[in-house]
Amino acid sequence: MPASEKYKELVALLQQLGKVVVAFSGGVDSTFLLKAAYETLGNNMKGLTILSPYIPRWEIKEAKELVGKIGAAHEILEVPLLDTIRFNPENRCYLCKKAVFSLIQAKAREEGFTYVVDGTNFDDTGDYRPGLQALKELGIRSPLLETRLTKAEIRQLSRDMGLPTWDKPPYACLLTRIPYGNELKTDDFAKIEKAETYLMSIGFRAVRVRCHGEIARIEVPRGDRGKLFDVPLLDRIAGQLKEYGFRYVSLDLEGYRMGSLNEQLGSAVLPGSSNGKEAAG
Repeated sequence: MPASEKYKELVALLQQLGKVVVAFSGGVDSTFLLKAAYETLGNNMKGLTILSPYIPRWEIKEAKELVGKIGAAHEILEVPLLDTIRFNPENRCYLCKKAVFSLIQAKAREEGFTYVVDGTNFDDTGDYRPGLQALKELGIRSPLLETRLTKAEIRQLSRDMGLPTWDKPPYACLLTRIPYGNELKTDDFAKIEKAETYLMSIGFRAVRVRCHGEIARIEVPRGDRGKLFDVPLLDRIAGQLKEYGFRYVSLDLEGYRMGSLNEQLGSAVLPGSSNGKEAAG
């Protein structure tokens, strides 16, 4: 089915849902969904963005700017670091999604909205996303998934709509930068965010800085690895990251791969998951 026909189905579904709160991160999927919901429902929808220690401040700023351009109602909900995930358990994404979306759902009901919707798309069913089980248990609706819209189609439709996020690289919360079992600390989130923001500012998109205590392990896209084989650039990067609080700065020779910290899990089955895989990031 052409993407344009799926979009018509999306509009019809949103109309059926009536009044919705869109869980809005500012990523490709949630921005597209927010735009579609606003054009379809107008004042019968609003976006809600989570502010937490593990969400980069630049992402919150970008979300505000995006929703301002679209014109939809928007609110930021502050959520502290949850005690249930403080030591970064292997099922942290399930626990986090369950807690955070319960808060969003309660707020939506309090304000008279019928449903909470999120930006899960059809491709997300091909590789387990640990939060999906929690969303299912709570009754959160995923209109892009329900209308079988793929990531490529969402990017295409976003471009047609003039949304600046159409080619935005994938991103994930900062929890995915810290190995399982390590205590989560706000100081670590701060230095990871600064390091990634710096690396993005010098031309590396989709970069990840994995935090192993005092060690920063940099992952850049595989095609960009050659750019780092420059001694003055390496010296500048190392010096900058040390200023942010890392003692040692290393480069992962394999480059960026989604969810690299999941490699330590092997085939263990995690609580709240279907096949043992954890969140991508």
